[in-house]
Amino acid sequence: MTGFQLAPTALLSGYRLEAYESVGSTNALALERAREADSGNLWIAALQQEAGRGRRGRVWATPKGNLAATLLVVLERNFQHAATLGFVAGLALADALDAVAPGRTVKIALDGASAGRNRFELKWPNDVLADGAKMAGILLESSMLAPDRMAVAVGIGVNVVEHPRDVPYPATSLTNLGAQCDAQTLFVALSDAWVAHFASWRAGEGLAAIRNLWLSRAAGLGGEVAVRVDGQVKRGIFETIDEECRFVIRDEDGQRLAISAGDVHFGAVASAGTA
Repeated sequence: MTGFQLAPTALLSGYRLEAYESVGSTNALALERAREADSGNLWIAALQQEAGRGRRGRVWATPKGNLAATLLVVLERNFQHAATLGFVAGLALADALDAVAPGRTVKIALDGASAGRNRFELKWPNDVLADGAKMAGILLESSMLAPDRMAVAVGIGVNVVEHPRDVPYPATSLTNLGAQCDAQTLFVALSDAWVAHFASWRAGEGLAAIRNLWLSRAAGLGGEVAVRVDGQVKRGIFETIDEECRFVIRDEDGQRLAISAGDVHFGAVASAGTA
């Protein structure tokens, strides 16, 4: 028995759950279910992931006790906003972390990522930070099922009991922060928070509301950033995310740049020329 269960709100909204002690990849399993004609709204959760992936093929380790969870979403016809499901997931996860770690104080990170407005902040495009250190990552993978149907695996990995120590960025876990929470408790809160944000998203029709909520939790907003894009580093002030959720900076010449994909570094790290 894994101990995973869905929140009552998720059950009432028609979500289903497959739970495992260990899997290769929750994203891969979700896309497999899609190819088997699953209708979507299926959560796959595990306490350990042996072949997890991050963005751009990077490894995402999920040692036992951390949370690996993927939601299979099946979209029909309107696919243009599918990539923004990552922002829905970020908001849901930040709300879930707030719920399981109440009353935690906020620190200002050395790299200036955390402005102290929220206990958990969202780093564009797909990370959740605590005190400026990486707590969680989100990975979207998709597959066309038919000309008018797309499967999206919304993968979420959270450092609950352990965090990596051999990475070139600060990282942390709920246990490291002193929170008394396990992966199963966090998953209940996540499945609950997802329902409201996904309903607000409405296949992209409600993206403006999602964007505004995301900005209210944005790490580094108004500060110096460096973004590595296709091997080049773009520097400037993080102004906003635009209507398509692209990362918008204003460079030293006053030009606004809208960036669709890249690796973001904040504050002192950006100024030092590391990106």
